[in-house]
Amino acid sequence: MTSNPRPALYLAPSVNTTTVVTTTTTTTTYAPIQLPPIPPPSSPKDPKQYPLLNATLPKSLREFPLVFPGGTRATFHDGEQGEQEMQEEESVVEGKGWRMIKRDESEPRKEVGLAEAIERYGRKRSYSNENMMEGIEAIPGLVTNTPPRKKAKSHPPPINTMNSAAPPSPLPSPHGSPPPESIWPSAPPSGHSSPQPQAQAPVQPDLSLTTLLALPSLLSHFSSLPPPLQSHVLLTFLRHSPLSVLRTLHSVLTPTLARDFLTLLPPELVSLILSFLPFPDLARASRVSKSWRAIIDSDPVLWRDLLKSTRIWFGHDSETAFSDAIMARRRRQGLPAPNSLPLPHPYKILFKSRHLTRTRWVTNQEPKRLTFPAHGRSVVTCLIFSHGRIISASDDHSIHVYSPVTGTLIRSLDGHDGGVWALAATKNTLVSGSTDRTVRIWDLETGRCTHVFGGHTSTVRCLAIVKPEMIDYENEHGMTVREKWPKRPLIVTGSRDHSLRVWTLPRPGDEEYRCYGADDTEVDPSEEDVDDNPYHKLHLEGHDHAVRALAARGRTLVSGSYDCTVRIWDIITGECKWVLVGHTQKVYSVVLDINRNLACSGSMDGTVRVWNLNTGQCQHILAGHTSLVGLLGLSPSYLVSAAADSTLRVWDPDTGELRHTLAAHSGAITCFQHDEFKVLSGSDGTLKMWDIRDGTQVRDLLTGIVGVWQVVFEGRWCVAASNRMDSTVLDVWDFGNDEDEDWEGEPPGGLYDEESDYDDEEEEDLDRTQAEVDAMDQDLDGMPSDPEFVDADQDHDLGATDDDDHESRSTTWRGLSQSTTDEGDDSAKASTSTGQYRSRLSLRSRSQREPIVSPPAGPSEPQLRMLPAPEDTPTRPRTRNVGHRRRWQP
Repeated sequence: MTSNPRPALYLAPSVNTTTVVTTTTTTTTYAPIQLPPIPPPSSPKDPKQYPLLNATLPKSLREFPLVFPGGTRATFHDGEQGEQEMQEEESVVEGKGWRMIKRDESEPRKEVGLAEAIERYGRKRSYSNENMMEGIEAIPGLVTNTPPRKKAKSHPPPINTMNSAAPPSPLPSPHGSPPPESIWPSAPPSGHSSPQPQAQAPVQPDLSLTTLLALPSLLSHFSSLPPPLQSHVLLTFLRHSPLSVLRTLHSVLTPTLARDFLTLLPPELVSLILSFLPFPDLARASRVSKSWRAIIDSDPVLWRDLLKSTRIWFGHDSETAFSDAIMARRRRQGLPAPNSLPLPHPYKILFKSRHLTRTRWVTNQEPKRLTFPAHGRSVVTCLIFSHGRIISASDDHSIHVYSPVTGTLIRSLDGHDGGVWALAATKNTLVSGSTDRTVRIWDLETGRCTHVFGGHTSTVRCLAIVKPEMIDYENEHGMTVREKWPKRPLIVTGSRDHSLRVWTLPRPGDEEYRCYGADDTEVDPSEEDVDDNPYHKLHLEGHDHAVRALAARGRTLVSGSYDCTVRIWDIITGECKWVLVGHTQKVYSVVLDINRNLACSGSMDGTVRVWNLNTGQCQHILAGHTSLVGLLGLSPSYLVSAAADSTLRVWDPDTGELRHTLAAHSGAITCFQHDEFKVLSGSDGTLKMWDIRDGTQVRDLLTGIVGVWQVVFEGRWCVAASNRMDSTVLDVWDFGNDEDEDWEGEPPGGLYDEESDYDDEEEEDLDRTQAEVDAMDQDLDGMPSDPEFVDADQDHDLGATDDDDHESRSTTWRGLSQSTTDEGDDSAKASTSTGQYRSRLSLRSRSQREPIVSPPAGPSEPQLRMLPAPEDTPTRPRTRNVGHRRRWQP
């Protein structure tokens, strides 16, 4: 395409019919008449001041027909568009081994210029009538002498369409214009002196052609006029223009003069303007154009304010955790793709997800439901929903993985020799703990058990996966810094053997490890020497009774025990920071909030206590339940407790104020889960939904069944395990619609699996730190043993010591609740299935044990147990008869 294309006139072919014996029709096509080009501006013009200079005109203004005097037809083509169309016409469709031939490509196309056509026209009309073929009608007034058949002496001058030869401009030229010359050449001279008829040119000039030829001159004159006079001239033209012309101009001017204020204003003002729009209007505005969608979707301030104004901004880093998870997922998937629209800010996704969670669960009265059998008639002890998979564990020793869409059993994980009472999952890794005293790690993609950890001498009752996350940590210099801890994922397990253990979570592809006796049912895995296990990190001792519950985040571990205490540990160093004393009976449940630096515990004494992790003091004693508080749940705004007195209570975790009492069940609460909108609770054959904000009951999801074992929900999905007609079934509800594919659920506790769990540089630092700790441990191992510690050398069944569990069983639903199920049953099941596992304990003399400090009567402030001196710490070292596997120590 040339830099300054010229407009052109395309003449319609002329048709000449000669009648002899037959009729011969000759069609002559003409080359386009090149009109004077529009002169470019003398200096670059600002597009903002001249918005129409480079605007694309509609096709009706780039190409239109003209009719000249005498009926000659032509088509005006804008120069730039004409060249573009010519190039498009010249393009040939072809492929490998073939080429499409145009319809007229096989025949040569005869095309003559306008000057040559006029010459031929004049020469033809100068012929004598005498020598014309017979049958041709004579033209009156012409002489009959035949002119000599020879070539004209000279060709007529070519058509000159430059401004100097153009017809006079309607406006006077400031420099004067030369007299116009005829642009049409005359006929060739004849050999006779008689008058000849005037040759008819194919185009007779008229006002249209004159205007086209004079357009550059008109534009030059117009550009030199002052702006007020330009406006007056244009307005005069417009006042004399018909409605059709005005409409055409309007169609060009309106989009050109329109201004997209969102793209012109500063982002701060755009956010302020859009903040006044409600969500439905924002959704419509985002569909106006791609630029508006990009502006609206990517504005974090807009969506943050919208979350707050609609009361679905919960704080306490829940929004930050969601945003970090979405961004980590995009980095892993390589999003956004090149040359694609910008992706919406995570706050927009969060707003939509929370809006759907708040509305769909209430308005969708007929959610899609799927029911299928699971685990035969056995009790479902654990139920989790992870990455679109339902994972259930049972006291029948099995772990099943189901699809929530079809209910199909994807995999059955078999390997435990006892009931599975603890589960945790991250990505494609599953960790399970059992009454067979082992911890197993599974690959959910293949269903293989890749690792088996031994070391606990009784049932593994609780466990958690601790993932790396940024926390505020006080370093060795006493300064509070923000660091990522732990450096790589850890596993923390709590057992009825009174202790906790910390393990490194194996990476996918790490070397497999199977403890001593993992594949031999005749061998006790508790005799495993954990020093042989490269994944074992710490053995935390201090509790005087079974560890019933634990919670861990960052570097902090909270454990609750049947010894009525709660302990706070550093899982990196193994240090016990606080022993929290106050409960008068067994502790059954604990939760941890590292953002508030709080821990909460529920006990058989019917109270819930809120502890300050900085001071070790009890901040609040939440009284009201009349029986065992077996379950606790914590969200950014609510602390929920469930008890055997058939009620749930909703508390403010900051002030300890009771918000609501949910009382509609007739039996002990066996399971529940809550978020910032709702509570789902199971008991006595019913599964109920509550509105957590006002404490009202919304609906019954299940009725008329024997009992509800477990319930979990995330996003659009809800899964419940229940007993029905003497068999165990799983019910799955989908509260979403077909257009809710991007509904993102928020996992309980705000623990996401999107971030990378491994940082090689940080792991090297951790390995060095751990090597120093191990060296210190070896130094301590080399010291003489305390003479107080003697080998009792007697079998002691830990499960048989929890006789007081049978008292709590009578106050709860027998055998159905994970929180209220008798721990003695765990040991009984383990004894029948694993051949009466027993362990040898080295017992400390009773006189040397530290007594439990009982709090004073009444709800006064509890006593704080100070940490004893190292030589007085009531640890319980265990001596195992491991034969040749036992290492010698001085």
